[in-house]
Amino acid sequence: MHRRLVLGLCAPLRGTVDRLATRPGSLTVVATEDPPIDTGRSNVTYERSPPDDASAYPAHADLVLVASDDSGTNAAAAAAAREAFPDAHLVAYAGVNADAATQARIGAVADRVIDADRILTDRLRELTANPGAERLHRLYAVLRRIDGRLAVVMHDNPDPDAIASALGVARVGERVGVDADACYFGEISHQENRAMVNLLGLDLVELDGDEPLRDYDGVALVDHSRPGVNDGLPTETTVDIVVDHHPPRAPVEAGFVDLRHDIGATSTLVSDYLSRAGVAPGESLATALLFGIRVDTDDFVREVSVSDFEAAAWLVSRADLAVLERIESPSMTPEVVETLSRAIRDRDVRGDALASNVGAIRDRDALAQAADRLVNMDGIRIAVVYGFKGGTIYVSGRARGTDVDLGETLRDALDSIGSAGGHADMAGGQVPLGILEDTEEDSEVELTKIVTEVVAGRLFETLEDATTLLDPGRDGSAWAFEFPFEGWNRGRDPESDADR
Repeated sequence: MHRRLVLGLCAPLRGTVDRLATRPGSLTVVATEDPPIDTGRSNVTYERSPPDDASAYPAHADLVLVASDDSGTNAAAAAAAREAFPDAHLVAYAGVNADAATQARIGAVADRVIDADRILTDRLRELTANPGAERLHRLYAVLRRIDGRLAVVMHDNPDPDAIASALGVARVGERVGVDADACYFGEISHQENRAMVNLLGLDLVELDGDEPLRDYDGVALVDHSRPGVNDGLPTETTVDIVVDHHPPRAPVEAGFVDLRHDIGATSTLVSDYLSRAGVAPGESLATALLFGIRVDTDDFVREVSVSDFEAAAWLVSRADLAVLERIESPSMTPEVVETLSRAIRDRDVRGDALASNVGAIRDRDALAQAADRLVNMDGIRIAVVYGFKGGTIYVSGRARGTDVDLGETLRDALDSIGSAGGHADMAGGQVPLGILEDTEEDSEVELTKIVTEVVAGRLFETLEDATTLLDPGRDGSAWAFEFPFEGWNRGRDPESDADR
């Protein structure tokens, strides 16, 4: 059995002492400070006494850690410990502002001397040379300022990347003692997303009501970056943390902001935090994060980066691949089959672009699944499927083998009457029906016709001079033509496709 002795408890080394208490073997602490460890453990003995009081030492010790703040006390304790345990491995902290003479006294009896100034210098050098480490410590600093519970909020109707990222950020919060919940608005209706939540037993909190954050003292946004934009939060919500891989169209304000649009998935960013923090994600979270990366990069063929591959490699040995296969092969619901049928039947094809209005829908995620299939039709490179539900038009688009940036195209087409965004080849949008929300049921045919004129008209007109990957700078102002009736809300500006 390994026997350890700690003499003194300075603040910089308390975490180290706490970890020693969890390892096999015995631990004796001799200090005048209150212990940061669970002294009720059967392997831990705590003696409240000066660190250089040899009478408080145990009979045997294999490792001695001298860890007081005071350099003089450390010199005396190191000398006493070396005399009591001549064969022990002795590590001594020099203490604060130790002069050369004191360091020499400690060095004469210790096997290793920990120099605080050198540690600080090395740490600063590490942070400067390693942006990832510096980023993690900034995140830690913001988390530690949260006095209470943290709500990690996904975008509406969250996709796998958003779900996994929220759970991952909550796990990082737990690492620094912050209780956190992965939260969402709307519903999880896509078959794969529901299968992911159910098969992995993921614990999510659905937010609703006039005060959705009444039980929380901090807010983090994942996979989107502004409150009230593609989530149910009030736009004035103060945000502490933002983690996203979508490029924003407006300034993002938070205590910690990590926006990297050159990364394929938000799950990649969160996996990096966990890896650097030395936090084991557990099988369920690892599987969710791996699925999130695979979905958002379309199995590593869309907007993928080296970081995405590295994160996946780190996760794959920790994930349950059998469950992942079950998640990726869910049955198709009748709603999806019906939506796909209508999308095929009512498609409007102009050149290599297709748009289809499926009318009233029950499952908005069916739009994304229909777009996934229609973009693979012969001669089609852009497929946009849209329908309406609960006073809102939902739009989902896919592109392949084209220079058109679909996310920018939908923004240009729909931003003045609603909201849109996403990636170059996978994007979505929402447009409020406004005064049409009160249309009688027997007028659904007329409503469908008007919606088609608006969405398809704007889409095809924008595609005539679409923002391309080679020229992403257009602001879309050329398409602000007069709308035929009042009541269409303006101004929402999303950063997430949010259509899965």
